[in-house]
Amino acid sequence: MDRRLRLAGAAGIGGVVGSYAVAGYSRQFVVAPIDAFVVRSTPGSLVAFMITSVGEEAHLLHIGLSVALAVGALGAAGLAGYVGAQQIGRAPRLAAPVLGGALAWGVAAALTARPVLSLGAAVPVALLVAVEASSLPTGEAAKPSAGRRMLLSEVGSLALVALAGALGLLRTRSAESTPAGPESDADAPATATPEEMQQADAETATAEEELTEVERLLADAELQSLDWAADGLPGLVSEIGGFYNVDIAQFDPEVPSEEWSLTFTGAVGEERTVTFAELTERPVEHRYVTLRCVGEKLNGKKLDTAVWTGTPLKPILEEVDPGGACGCAMLRAEDGYFVQFPVDALEDAFLAWEMNGRPLPKSHGHPVRVLVPGHWGETNVKWVSEIELLEEEAKGYWERRGWHGTGPVNTVAKLWSTTRLDGGEIEVAGHAYAGTRGIERVEVSTDGGETWTDAELSEPLPGDDVWRQWRHVYAPESSHEVVVRAIDGTGAVQPKEESDAYPSGSTGWVSKQVDV
Repeated sequence: MDRRLRLAGAAGIGGVVGSYAVAGYSRQFVVAPIDAFVVRSTPGSLVAFMITSVGEEAHLLHIGLSVALAVGALGAAGLAGYVGAQQIGRAPRLAAPVLGGALAWGVAAALTARPVLSLGAAVPVALLVAVEASSLPTGEAAKPSAGRRMLLSEVGSLALVALAGALGLLRTRSAESTPAGPESDADAPATATPEEMQQADAETATAEEELTEVERLLADAELQSLDWAADGLPGLVSEIGGFYNVDIAQFDPEVPSEEWSLTFTGAVGEERTVTFAELTERPVEHRYVTLRCVGEKLNGKKLDTAVWTGTPLKPILEEVDPGGACGCAMLRAEDGYFVQFPVDALEDAFLAWEMNGRPLPKSHGHPVRVLVPGHWGETNVKWVSEIELLEEEAKGYWERRGWHGTGPVNTVAKLWSTTRLDGGEIEVAGHAYAGTRGIERVEVSTDGGETWTDAELSEPLPGDDVWRQWRHVYAPESSHEVVVRAIDGTGAVQPKEESDAYPSGSTGWVSKQVDV
């Protein structure tokens, strides 16, 4: 029995690594559909607990469980082939790897729906079953040294599997480092008519003009950033690589631009599908937009801003003549995510296909995502594929798990840095955000909330949904508690009462003890 368990474990690990070698960390990896099932099946109360109590590390638990389940499924397939071949009794050394590999292929193909790539999981399983089956007697008892040879063979086979896994890792990193962009010159026609050349020149000039506009916005944001001593604080526009990212699963959809479309269904005057080419031909805008995660801690860092390029959603909505008794719509994404919005809120929404002047990265919704001003980040659907106009309200993905709807973001002033300056003074700094209400002031207290002083603010960037930087420098007399709070554009003060992220987003004043 121990040998069989060892075989199942080795075959399962080999199958998972082999799948990773050919598919990389993608939705074709055999672990991906299992992970999606685990995410969908986890009770909402447990999801909320993991988000608020464990944080970002929570994803390691469900991906670890998914890997274990994949190892178990492929290992069971290999073991079944090994045992089945012995029961058949004819040429078990040959039948065992064939049967084990076939069963593993069936499991992988059923999970991923990719028969060819599933061979990556099947071949290592067949190889390891063949190693184990080589010790089976054929007319005479196995030789005493067969066990040692079998062990050495297993080690060698697993080494090859590990090499395959390393190749898969290199493949995945190479794919992630290759930016999405326009087609290469190799894909262009060998010859072009004068009209085609003129059109190409016009498109190039337009692209250069748009890029110049984005560069100007990025430069303006840099000029308006506060000059502070703290290192590591984001500017007014976040770097793409540092922009926070949260998804319902670990494996992002892969949607080529030429295959993407957005379909309007349900209570509409006429159903319509918009392709990527049609979308990008519409009037183009560039907007500063800030996103904040509803599940982050009060002073967490899942809050970022980018310059987004896209087109308003409202004109397209008007073209399809939206209806429905509830005046609401369900937005659906390629990864199975969905969220309901009032149609009125969508009139200010934006369909974005670029981020800081570059095509959207896959992890941020390539090729197109929705941005709805003033709402929590989780409602800004990535990989959007359908907008269904509803006759009656329905709960979205997170609402079904106990979170509260698509309400506006809570006002917050983040205290991200305390820095001692050369003269003995202390600089405190961070960012403040209140959605479309804007930030009017940030107040700082250095005596635990007894008295307040206005902080220095960065000049507001143009836009309806943008954060601001703040800083305050003072001379401390002794150890003390620093407290910060924001006042939004309506004059409302950030609520003092603290609450956890679940179910409506964290609230409260941010404070920090400073020892002198």
